[in-house]
Amino acid sequence: MISRIDLRGDALPEGPALRDLLPRADFDVQAALEKVRPICEAVHHRGDAALIDFAEKFDGVRLERVRVPAEALARALEELDPAVRAALEECIRRARLVHREQRRTTHTTQVVPGGTVTEKWIPVDRVGLYAPGGRSVYPSSVVMNAVPAQEAGVESIALASPAQAGFGGLPHPTILAACALLGVEEVYAAGGATAVAMFAHGTESCPPATMVTGPGNIWVAAAKRYFTGKIGIDAEAGPTEIAILADATADPVHVAADLISQAEHDPLAAAVLVTDSVELADAVERELQPQVEATKHVDDRIVPALKGTQSAIVLVDGIGEGLRVVDAYGAEHLEIQTADAAAVADRVRNAGAVFVGPWSPVSLGDYAAGSNHVLPTGGCACHSSGLSVQSFLRGVHIVDYTQEALAGVAHHVVTLAEAEDLPAHGAAIKARFGWKVPTGK
Repeated sequence: MISRIDLRGDALPEGPALRDLLPRADFDVQAALEKVRPICEAVHHRGDAALIDFAEKFDGVRLERVRVPAEALARALEELDPAVRAALEECIRRARLVHREQRRTTHTTQVVPGGTVTEKWIPVDRVGLYAPGGRSVYPSSVVMNAVPAQEAGVESIALASPAQAGFGGLPHPTILAACALLGVEEVYAAGGATAVAMFAHGTESCPPATMVTGPGNIWVAAAKRYFTGKIGIDAEAGPTEIAILADATADPVHVAADLISQAEHDPLAAAVLVTDSVELADAVERELQPQVEATKHVDDRIVPALKGTQSAIVLVDGIGEGLRVVDAYGAEHLEIQTADAAAVADRVRNAGAVFVGPWSPVSLGDYAAGSNHVLPTGGCACHSSGLSVQSFLRGVHIVDYTQEALAGVAHHVVTLAEAEDLPAHGAAIKARFGWKVPTGK
């Protein structure tokens, strides 16, 4: 059901050569870019009319309007299963605890007497959040996007999720209920590239946003790439991934269950086990079949994902080599199921989020750990972070020097300006001192 890659015996290569040996989903955003270009342009030129036409084409429903009425949000919350409501409320509470601690504060540094630099953190003006609505419904993604934006102090927050023919053209009611719980009142029935284009360009019903965040399919990723430079984006999210670094102490039942839990997202989902124990690898393979047969989404998601080239059991000589492999892989989610898991986890450099030990599964992080589940994929964890309060903030430096403070460094500024052959830069300093630059002594 899952392939093996044997990296034992020979010295592991460095950098890209090692990454090339590891499984990865085929996810060609550049090819998708050309297909979303006309969609994005249509939304630009035709606004809401284009959104309505695309909802009919892609979602099978003809909308009367794109914005979700307030009464639909209230009704969705009123009709929400009490158990689901309680779970969402706890998810929100824990996410707020973690993200509130991420807030940045203004800090002033006195460089010299009379000369200060203050770093002030300012939230973006308006953000468009995206909650997927394809194979599954993701109210948890509403929480993971909205909470850090709210804790950052973003004043204008809108959310888009695909129209659902089964719900009269509205997004899924659980999505709407999550918005109501969070106080997100501006919600649109728009999906995929059309939602990103709506936020980027603005339409008759939706003002343009400064930034767009949230996971999605390849069309969402391609639209984000198309609008990079016009709007801020969090990341071009690819198929979801789990990597598990495990040794002989790991429970194969747990490991198999966690691999399957990611595989049920999508046929392109990646499930990777890195281990120095052949016995564990064999036990996990034996455990996969009965667990897969006992769950849902077997033929359309789980089996294709586990059998795909993006999933594998990778055999290594030891945990040190395993760490090199998972760092090269840079997983969205990385579980450490080894002896002294905390110490091993502390050595990890590249991962979107790290889950330590047998009682911290990825499923916990998806919903109720308090961490954020919008994370870098496709190896981007080597240079990018998951969504956080910081994602919605901009650091602005405020420079405040007196005449005396400027005089003390004027000669250095003029010298460097002349060294760079930018004499007007130096002249801007000289003009303030009657064209005679103070020595700074």
